[in-house]
Amino acid sequence: MKVNIHLNKRVAIVGAGLTLFRRRLLETSQEIAWEAASKALEEAGLELKDIDCVVIGSAPDAFDGVNLKGEYLSHGAGGIRKPVSRVYVGGATGVMTAIAGWYHVASGLCQKVLAVAEEKMSPARPHPQAVFRYIWDPILEKPLNPNLIWIFAMEMHRYMATYGIKKEEIALVSVKNKRNAINNPYAQLGANITVEDVLKSEVLVWPVQLLDVSPVSDGGAAIVLASEDVARRYTDTPVWVDGVGWTLDNTEWPARDLAYARYVEFAARMAYKMAGIERPNKEIDVVEPYDPFDYKELHHLEALQLAKRGEAPKLLKEGVFDVDGDLPSSPSGGLLGVGNPIAAAGLMKVISIYWQLKGTAGKMQVKRPVHTGLAQAWGDLMQAGTVIVLRN
Repeated sequence: MKVNIHLNKRVAIVGAGLTLFRRRLLETSQEIAWEAASKALEEAGLELKDIDCVVIGSAPDAFDGVNLKGEYLSHGAGGIRKPVSRVYVGGATGVMTAIAGWYHVASGLCQKVLAVAEEKMSPARPHPQAVFRYIWDPILEKPLNPNLIWIFAMEMHRYMATYGIKKEEIALVSVKNKRNAINNPYAQLGANITVEDVLKSEVLVWPVQLLDVSPVSDGGAAIVLASEDVARRYTDTPVWVDGVGWTLDNTEWPARDLAYARYVEFAARMAYKMAGIERPNKEIDVVEPYDPFDYKELHHLEALQLAKRGEAPKLLKEGVFDVDGDLPSSPSGGLLGVGNPIAAAGLMKVISIYWQLKGTAGKMQVKRPVHTGLAQAWGDLMQAGTVIVLRN
């Protein structure tokens, strides 16, 4: 397969940093951003003065309770007297932050980029769900008084009905990811739970139950990206960004096929074409799909062409997606186990793949050799897909 994007510069990730993910952190948004940024700089062996450009990813300003959050966070993310840009595509923001950092370098605009994603959801009152009260079409949707869980329950139900999938099969995702998160020192909800625990948890909107859903979280994540000549000066183990993809589907969710995430498929095909990947289920060694709900991991694995439609639950049950399986999925513990500070959660997925390929994931390291990994995120009202392919 021929590459569809021709670039002057190859781009590598040379450093990464995470904060703890918690329901409520005492640090301010700026302090969270700087903690993640400083860790990434330290791992890269760089100082803030070495950075040419800063990219910030964060969700609606209302979460942090400040106006012009990009400008506000730039003080904590190292963006003083430097070119700064902010990206936001809902839950897809974290991976899009990495993609934005990539094209700052790949275009030749910058040699070294600090990409920071932050979310402090705890200030939202009475609950972060309230922030989404005003995102609905005022004529077609608002009269129904929906919320996000209401919408995702419909999507989960459609996925189950279309392919004959049982709740018990989907619950295995939550069991797996929370178990994986036990080995993640940044995780909020690592635990050994059972399928029965999931099925007995509180029903929110059927078929979505409490343990099907990732938690509300505060947290930050950051990476340093560099051009090839710079990367080789600072590390012997650069991890290369070999493919990126993004798609925005129809914003009218009632008009879409809820059983299949075509927006992720389109984004994945773009990234695969750029990376020269023709058989993703054979060429991807480790994957971090976006899992704000347990069914979404399966939904996204199928759209990423890593499982046939409706067959991801079968592969999960067979252990294919376990850390010692043929295709480890969410070895970090995912959003279900680590937490879901929206923008930071997606970038955490990228960092997980970076550490896996670098061989520095510690207790999270998968059992098989890995050379190609993928991180994916999803957001807005179920229509934004972002994908990044990394190689060592």
